[in-house]
Amino acid sequence: MGQMRFFRSPVAALVLSAAALTTAGAAEFTVQPIEIVDDKAVYGTVESINRIEARTRIGGTIVSLAVTEGSAVTQNQVVARVEDPKLALRSEALNSEIGGVEAELANTRADLGRAEQLIARGAVTQQRLDQLRTAVQVAENRRNALQSERAVIAQQMTEGDVLAPAGGRVLRVPVTRGSVVMPGESVASIATEHYVLRVMLPERHAAAIRTGDTVKVGPRGLDPAAGGGRSGRVIKVYPELAQGRVMADVEVAGLGDYFVGERALVRVPVARRSALAVPPSAVTRRHGLDYVRIAAEGGRPIEAVVELGRTIETPSGSRIEVISGLRAGDRVVVQ
Repeated sequence: MGQMRFFRSPVAALVLSAAALTTAGAAEFTVQPIEIVDDKAVYGTVESINRIEARTRIGGTIVSLAVTEGSAVTQNQVVARVEDPKLALRSEALNSEIGGVEAELANTRADLGRAEQLIARGAVTQQRLDQLRTAVQVAENRRNALQSERAVIAQQMTEGDVLAPAGGRVLRVPVTRGSVVMPGESVASIATEHYVLRVMLPERHAAAIRTGDTVKVGPRGLDPAAGGGRSGRVIKVYPELAQGRVMADVEVAGLGDYFVGERALVRVPVARRSALAVPPSAVTRRHGLDYVRIAAEGGRPIEAVVELGRTIETPSGSRIEVISGLRAGDRVVVQ
């Protein structure tokens, strides 16, 4: 082996070999800058886009409960029933009151009919006839008002059914059978069927993350070394920072069987930069150092010591980032 001579380039130190290096069966690769996307690994939490409450419409006592935590429900499915005994009593009272008014109305109509027959013979005054007509109209109006009130009571009794506002899975049921509830109180919390991964990134990355960015999602489980990941897409970046963090939602196919609140590893792109990279076959390693061979004008390749970064997947294949030791335009020998 000949004596080694060291030269310093503007980028890094090159180690030159005076000995001839064979190039049989080798090709040349011209080093050009490529764009590298740096990502940050964070844990995303499975969340439902919409979490809605199945609420009561009337107050009363829960007499039946058809769901529990984890139950699947469809839209407008009855999840519970609330009954108020006072409504039934009020309905019976209205029925009795309507019956009395109808009896009074029938009697007034009979008096009006007799008065209309007697007025032709002068036995009844016109004033009395007008009074009876007014009494009939008042009784009819009162009956109609009571019937409308009874219809309201009947509608309230049907509103005892607590319906699911949308289909999904029940997350929480804060009541039990026999519980006393007020109007508007929640009976079940339902997560709709559209799930996302919600990630939180430090504030310094707030300007880098964008809607539409493609992210890498790890497999189910929290092992970062496990394989089998898939891709997702950022569908929303929230415009408000919370405790120095920006929040974003990532849409990923196949989250329907995940638990709400389950975590998964997500790699989110946070920066883009230009870097030099070479094919893995251009790099050799000896004595703890990495070398590439640079084609020279005289036909003898030069061995250069390089500092390597991470492996990058490009449309042309795998590339290894070169942090120092090469310049753009160098022609490296690839086996």
